[in-house]
Amino acid sequence: MEWNIVSEFIKPELLMVVAACWIIGYILKQTPRVPNWTIIYAVTLVSIIIVFFMLGFTVESFLQGILCGAVAVYGNQLVQQTKRGIDE
Repeated sequence: MEWNIVSEFIKPELLMVVAACWIIGYILKQTPRVPNWTIIYAVTLVSIIIVFFMLGFTVESFLQGILCGAVAVYGNQLVQQTKRGIDE
């Protein structure tokens, strides 16, 4: 599957939500009291809430929020795994 196909699922005005979620995930990762397994849930929840306020309370907004959170987490993992692969 090409990235262009995946990027068409998220509305362009929500790309800033993806960036915000990436930053929130990074901040949570640096916080010692936050377990790693909770970060994906926190990022997704924040993403859904932001999208609800931007687009209204609809099923489409809910799905867009999930997609934004998922892309933020996936992008972060892509960078981390690439760094680990280069270091090995």
